[in-house]
Amino acid sequence: MEFYRDTWAEIDLDAIKWNVENTIKQLDAPAFLYAVVKANAYGHGDVQVARAALEAGAQGLAVAFLDEALKIRAAGIDAPMLVLGASRPEDAHLAAAENISVTVYDVEWLNGAKLAAGQRLSIHIKCDTGMGRIGLKTKEELQQLMDQMQQKESFFFEGIFTHFATADETETSYLEEQIKKFRELVDSLPVKPPFIHCANSAATLRFRGAGCNTVRLGISMYGLTPSTEMSHLLPFKLKPAFSLHTRLVHVKQLEPGEKVSYGATYEAEDSEWVGTLPIGYADGWIRKLSGQEVLVDGKRVPIIGRICMDQCMIKLPKAYKPGTMATLIGVQGQENISMEEVAAKRETINYEIPCVITSRVPRVYKRRGEIVSVQNPLL
Repeated sequence: MEFYRDTWAEIDLDAIKWNVENTIKQLDAPAFLYAVVKANAYGHGDVQVARAALEAGAQGLAVAFLDEALKIRAAGIDAPMLVLGASRPEDAHLAAAENISVTVYDVEWLNGAKLAAGQRLSIHIKCDTGMGRIGLKTKEELQQLMDQMQQKESFFFEGIFTHFATADETETSYLEEQIKKFRELVDSLPVKPPFIHCANSAATLRFRGAGCNTVRLGISMYGLTPSTEMSHLLPFKLKPAFSLHTRLVHVKQLEPGEKVSYGATYEAEDSEWVGTLPIGYADGWIRKLSGQEVLVDGKRVPIIGRICMDQCMIKLPKAYKPGTMATLIGVQGQENISMEEVAAKRETINYEIPCVITSRVPRVYKRRGEIVSVQNPLL
C-alpha cells in the first residue's frame, strides 16, 4: 500500500453504490440525482466517490465551491456539475469554460459576472425559504433576477432550488412551510427550468424527493442517517462506507501509580497493559475523544490519558503484539463502533466526523473487499 504509517481509513465503494442504487429505487418517479461530493466527499475522497456514484446511477455531481468542481474536472470527470454555494462573479468565465453550473442568489451577482465572448453560463437560482443563508426570498426578487437574466443570452436558466432546515426532524410543520414557500416561488415563474430541487438526503429518503424532478443525495450516500431522530423512518438500511483503523506500535506494562500522557491525568491503579496507537488530534482524533473505546481483537478497550498530536494510548486486557489492528470506527468481530457513537462522544453530528479526519490519514478504496486504489496526499 502507498503509505508508510499504521493508520488509515477504508472507503467501501460498494457501500456507496448500494446507497445510491437503493435511493433511486425508492423514488416515486424518475428524478435527476445529484451526488453531493463537497468537502472532499465528506472526507471520503471526492474523485473516487464521484466515479462510484455515477456508476451507480447518479446523473450529476454537486459541490460547495468552484475550486472543488475544478478539481473534479481536472480528474477527467465530465458529468453535469453544480456549485451549490457562493462563487465570485469574476470567476464566472472559469465555470463556463468547464461546463460547471453555478448558484445565483441576487441581481448584483449577474451584473458582476465576467464571461468571455461566446461563453454561456448555466445558472441555478437559490431561494431562501427558511435557512437564512444565501438565496432570494420573494417573488419580486425572483422576477427582478429573471428579468435581468433574460436580457443576456450568455446566461442559461438551468435550475431553481432551496434547502430545508428541518427535514431530518420528525416534526414537519417548518418543513411544510418551506415547501409551500418554494412552490409559490416556482409557480410564479412563467417558464420553468429543467431542474427543480429542494430535497436533501433526509427529504429524498422520507418524502421521495418532495415532489421535485431533481434530488441531492449527500450524507445518506455515505451510509449515514441524516439524524438519529429519523433513523427509524429510513426506507432501507444504509451501508456505511467509512471505517478508520490503526495498529499497535508499542505495548508496555505499567505498575500501580505510573501515569500516562500529558498532564499525567491517568494513573494506573494496578499492573496494566498499555498500547500506543499512531493517531492523534492532528489526524482529527481530537482530545475530547479521551475515554472513547476502540476495538482490539474484537473487544472494546478505552483510550486513556490525553490524546496527543500524533499518538494516543489504550488500556489493554492483556499483552498484544505490536502490529495488532485497532478499529476506531467500524466493525471488528461482533462489535461495531459507529460514526454516531463517535459523534455523541464529541457532542456533534455524524456529518462532522469523516470531514475532520485529516488528509494525512491515507484513504484506502475497496471493491468486493479488495483494494483498488489508495489516496495519500503526503506522497
